[in-house]
Amino acid sequence: MEKLKTIMEPARQTPVRMEVDVLVVGGGPAGIMAAQAASGDGVRVALIDNRSFVGGNMTIGLPILGFLGQKGNQIIKGLPQKFIDRLKEVNAASEHRPCPLHMSLTLVEPEAVKNIGLKVLEEAGVKVLLYVFSAGVVMDGNELKGVIIESKSGREVILAKTIVDCTGDADVAFRAGVECDQGNELGGVQPPTLMFCMGSVDTEKLRVSIAKEPRTYLTDFIPAEYFGQNNQFIVVGLRSVMQKAREAGFNLPVERTILITGLREGEIWVNMSRVNGVDGTDPESLTFGEMEGRRQVQEIQRYLKEFVPGFEEAVFTKMAPFLGIRETRRIVGNYVLTAEDLLDQRRFEDAIAVASYPLDIHHPEGGDCTLTWCGDSYDIPYRSLVPQKVKNLLVAGRSISTTHEAMSAIRVMAPCMAMGEAAGRAAKLAIKHQVSPGDIDVDELRTELLKHDVYLGEEEKINR
Repeated sequence: MEKLKTIMEPARQTPVRMEVDVLVVGGGPAGIMAAQAASGDGVRVALIDNRSFVGGNMTIGLPILGFLGQKGNQIIKGLPQKFIDRLKEVNAASEHRPCPLHMSLTLVEPEAVKNIGLKVLEEAGVKVLLYVFSAGVVMDGNELKGVIIESKSGREVILAKTIVDCTGDADVAFRAGVECDQGNELGGVQPPTLMFCMGSVDTEKLRVSIAKEPRTYLTDFIPAEYFGQNNQFIVVGLRSVMQKAREAGFNLPVERTILITGLREGEIWVNMSRVNGVDGTDPESLTFGEMEGRRQVQEIQRYLKEFVPGFEEAVFTKMAPFLGIRETRRIVGNYVLTAEDLLDQRRFEDAIAVASYPLDIHHPEGGDCTLTWCGDSYDIPYRSLVPQKVKNLLVAGRSISTTHEAMSAIRVMAPCMAMGEAAGRAAKLAIKHQVSPGDIDVDELRTELLKHDVYLGEEEKINR
């Protein structure tokens, strides 16, 4: 990108909109959990987001991956499970369904996520402020004192004793001077996808076609028997069908057809657009991603209707409200979680969550991806949520301290929700003891997590 010219802004006095104990920046899966976990016992908590709703990636049509482990046991519990329970009360979430490829799928209704998200935050006493961008930070040496926000009201400040960065892009951490990495050794990041939904799909015809004609509709890693047993399912593959479409002149951006049934009859969410080279921290690049994604969606719709059984009478119904970003910045924290840690199923004394999702790297170039499973589960250490040097700050979600490869596993929503709960409870302990979150007693945090039904492994469960 061409280097921008600069100007000198005049100094100004910036009004303080509010002062709180804990400020959560970002209202996605991690942020909702963090704000809830930090609230109560007189702790003043606020959550801000730049959109008109909360829920983040839970609102773009994706199922939640990773509540179950590779052995079929539930490894994400606590507040994330309570959130699913609330969605189930309004028929807006499925059971945690085992999946041969993704460990588990939990289908959710995007619009209900927005409503339930706001409701649980309100019930927890969290002050929610939408339509505001995190635009800067207030620092005192290496201590983070607040976040500068921009909105229709102009430039303001929210002061907080502890801040939890749940932006997914490490926006607060980056502006506070935390060292961040982005992409692989060449700077390449996993490409984003623009999800879209089609209605009037004959999902039964699709399911039976795959179950009865596996040679024609071959799926990656998912046996045909899976489709014979599940009325709601995910399709990943159909490579030979796509090859026929390409021979017929179709220009498809990915190597695999990825389809997810919705909760409503005849509804299919499509995860097939792919815009390589998008930098999720640059607005010009994101704009290109949105425009190119929409172009790709039209071609994908034509392919589905002409080549995939059940889509003959399908109609386009809706587009995700924003690009699904897989990767941007990652902080350098007190511990950098590696692929080897995950594949070796490493256990940490400061573990605050257990996850099981495989390394799932959508290649920065081309249209394919690579999956590698660990065989069971692995720990996420608290130290990976704590940035180096900057005090009063925690990070939760995909931008914690990991390598590019390890990030590809912990980035999915269920682990992000678990990290959010851990960060929120840690922030609450930091307020209680009047210390920076990096200085709390992690054993006390783990005890709090166990008390609230968080899964930290079978041995901890036995010793509670």
